[in-house]
Amino acid sequence: MRVDEEGYIFVVDRIKDVINTGGVMVASREVEDALYTHPAVGEVAVVGLPDERWIEAITAVVVTKDAGPDAPDAAELTQWVKERLAPFKVPKQVHFVDDLPRNASGKILKRELRDRFSA
Repeated sequence: MRVDEEGYIFVVDRIKDVINTGGVMVASREVEDALYTHPAVGEVAVVGLPDERWIEAITAVVVTKDAGPDAPDAAELTQWVKERLAPFKVPKQVHFVDDLPRNASGKILKRELRDRFSA
């Protein structure tokens, strides 16, 4: 949220919870919910990253429960979503991290993820 010099309040970053992929709007929460049903997924955040072809590419950032040999790879998680959602909602990329960035109240900082993975 930000306040301009005249006192108007603007909500920022909430619009980015909707991803414009190929002209179709996809709620990041819907893709996150599908990924959360995978037994090896501990945490996940889904963001849209700039893409020349798709406008924004659906991108999942995943923290797995275990990093051992049973940890899923990107192909497994992509297939998992493909079996549960429409094809245009399937992540184009899956990144694995040890933890997700959060603010002081515990909210995942998707803006930081977009900055980190769009470079």
